[in-house]
Amino acid sequence: MRILTPPQITEAAANAGENKARLTTSSVSRLLVAAVMAGAYISLGGILSVILGWGFPEMMDGNPSLQRLLSGAAFPIGLILVVVLGAELFTGNNALLIPSYIGRRHSARTILLNWTLVYVGNLVGALLFTYFMVYRCGLTAADPWHAAIIRVAEAKVSMPFLTVLLKGIGANWCVCLAVWLALSGKTLFEKALGCWLPVMAFVALGYEHCIANMFFIPAGILEGANVTVMQSITANFIPSTIGNIIGGALLVGAIHTYLHRTRQ
Repeated sequence: MRILTPPQITEAAANAGENKARLTTSSVSRLLVAAVMAGAYISLGGILSVILGWGFPEMMDGNPSLQRLLSGAAFPIGLILVVVLGAELFTGNNALLIPSYIGRRHSARTILLNWTLVYVGNLVGALLFTYFMVYRCGLTAADPWHAAIIRVAEAKVSMPFLTVLLKGIGANWCVCLAVWLALSGKTLFEKALGCWLPVMAFVALGYEHCIANMFFIPAGILEGANVTVMQSITANFIPSTIGNIIGGALLVGAIHTYLHRTRQ
């Protein structure tokens, strides 16, 4: 089956954005449940990336890129679930609501309301999954995963503000390009492949995704990482969120709409 053309993808994104805007104003409860599920899905990808990526310590010494490759290969299951099952992900919505807004199908206030509610729902879903399905299950209680998740959490709050912001731009540029690619296909394979390639790239490159970090940092804190909640917010969540908005809304949503929106 032939995939959609760039103008057709942009129109599909606009239609998806319009539907998300309508859900935001018509059923906040459904929006929040879908957002909680998305936070859990992304966290599922996060723990899988830790288990597979850090599970072969004897192979890592002479192969420094192997951990990144394995983590990158595992993590995209989260976005695949979000896209195929219709969950609400803050970072994906950063791009999807822009074509419909440019087409005057809803207001900027609706965008801000959607982003705020979905961000909160993603956080709740990520924290619940991290506590009950990771920490309470003991998935990171033993080494090498115990030491790995602590190291990851501490590294994510040790970078300069600007570095995290720029890495946030890179992460959601890739994630929203993955959503655009997924929109181009009809079959499960096409959508999964579209999600997998760019997301694998951002994980392997070490970019910063605010929703993924709602798993990585709390999981590290629960295992004893030297990271405070305030440090998580100021050193990572704020700059990565700003960067994710820029990467999704501007570099994907706005630019692709400008390039490919059909003019009447």
